[in-house]
Amino acid sequence: MAGIQIENVRKTFENKKEKKSHTVFENLNLHISSGEFVSLLGPSGCGKSTLLNIVAGLEQATEGTVKVDGKKIDSPGTDRGVVFQEAALMPWMTVLDNVIFALKKKMRKEEAKKRAVEFLKLVHLSKFIDSYPHELSGGMKQRVAIARAFAMDPAILLMDEPFGALDEQTRSNLHKEVQYIWATSRKTVLFVTHNIRESILLSDRIILMGTRPGGIIGEFKVDLPRPRKQASAEFIALEEKIMGQLAGEIEKVMREEMGDDYNSQKASLLYSSNRDMGGHI
Repeated sequence: MAGIQIENVRKTFENKKEKKSHTVFENLNLHISSGEFVSLLGPSGCGKSTLLNIVAGLEQATEGTVKVDGKKIDSPGTDRGVVFQEAALMPWMTVLDNVIFALKKKMRKEEAKKRAVEFLKLVHLSKFIDSYPHELSGGMKQRVAIARAFAMDPAILLMDEPFGALDEQTRSNLHKEVQYIWATSRKTVLFVTHNIRESILLSDRIILMGTRPGGIIGEFKVDLPRPRKQASAEFIALEEKIMGQLAGEIEKVMREEMGDDYNSQKASLLYSSNRDMGGHI
């Protein structure tokens, strides 16, 4: 198991052509304990996905450091598995071969096959191991990606809105499967989402990020028993508390996007806790 230490991190994108710079977030500090499930939640443009990419080693921080168990991160590594919104499967390979391919550098082929089958069973895809990606639904493709990531046995799993493009029923089923696998493996998970209810359902702790230049504006520990019931008074109270803190940040984004067309009263009526606050920034 491994923890994550994010210390005084700033990320600025430079536009050399226009000679402009854009700071996504600055002076960001966050420590995630080993085995903890932490969600990043916030409005569009606050830097959720950018921060996750820095932890993954896919991007570099402009300032500050990111460490895994005290070791500085500056590139991708097998200690960190990533699940994106798109499953990113190889279309010419079967479901089984997509998972085996990720494992073959770590173990012999027979061992890799056994492990791949084991995790495909956990996501209820054992009947589809010989199918190709184009024969699968969106939810099934994401299950393959999740099985592949867990099968790699990384110390840390990074998930960037993995259920964002799925229908509500499929998303609900995947919530249950991810919770089961996480409960049995106790991996450290950093999860990016735009959905308040999803973050409460899955997380030990929810980190709220504000609009740019972004940063951490709040933190909520989720002390509700698992599996969590969305209709419970405690769940609804936490949802409303988070929504209350995010309301001002969402209003800033809507004013920026809508300009003179913005109407706060109408916007508040239309807004719900399931609305998309994301965007891959």
